[in-house]
Amino acid sequence: MSTSLNGKVAVITGSSRSIGAAIAKHMASQGAKVVVNYVHGAQAADEVVKAIKQSGGSAVAIGSDVSTIAGGQHLVDEAVKAFGGIDILVLNAGIMGSKVLADVDEEFYDSHFATNVKGPLFLAKAAASLLPPRVRCIPKYLTLTAASVVSPTALVYTATKGAVEQLSRILAKDLGAKGITVNTVSPGPVNTPLFREGKPQQLIDTLAKAAPSGRLGEVDDIAPVVTFLASEAAQWVNGQNVRVNGGFA
Repeated sequence: MSTSLNGKVAVITGSSRSIGAAIAKHMASQGAKVVVNYVHGAQAADEVVKAIKQSGGSAVAIGSDVSTIAGGQHLVDEAVKAFGGIDILVLNAGIMGSKVLADVDEEFYDSHFATNVKGPLFLAKAAASLLPPRVRCIPKYLTLTAASVVSPTALVYTATKGAVEQLSRILAKDLGAKGITVNTVSPGPVNTPLFREGKPQQLIDTLAKAAPSGRLGEVDDIAPVVTFLASEAAQWVNGQNVRVNGGFA
């Protein structure tokens, strides 16, 4: 089967930069009409759209805060207005703060669960409700391997990603009868601003050396895997967590 996404509409949250932008560009290169979502990075989102169009693809940028239920619904509504429907949903937006238990407060906890768990869940609900029976579509959560790495400073973040993996497994069973597959993709350490933020270079170098290749992942290592999972070639892949980490873990 083909990995082509020709004619499909793909909504990728948090896709104005880094992994999300790479996914948007790669899916567009495979024929998808792409919705580039952002919260604050309007200019960056426009640059992604521009790059896609210059390569002969089709894309629009839609600003929406997907950490809220209203924001997720707005994104779905605008995507439908732009392209007539949604075939692929990649829930890539997320935040990754670092605090040990003694420093965790309610605001820190709530912001992580709103962005990383609540928002994606209700956005998936809004998108799935548009689909008639037996229409093939692939909502997908994009998570990180931090969910399987024990680090005191990643307590809340890791908890959110563990929650998402379990939600995805259950949604795969719940939505499977409608032809909807739900999978998670877990990159290892990837060379992005989000990953590098707050980390000393020595730690980054140590993490890079932990992989057999001796390097960090790059965004273009991740995007093709997500595209594959969104294609007809992956129709028998459902409820899985795919680790894309170069052997890091």
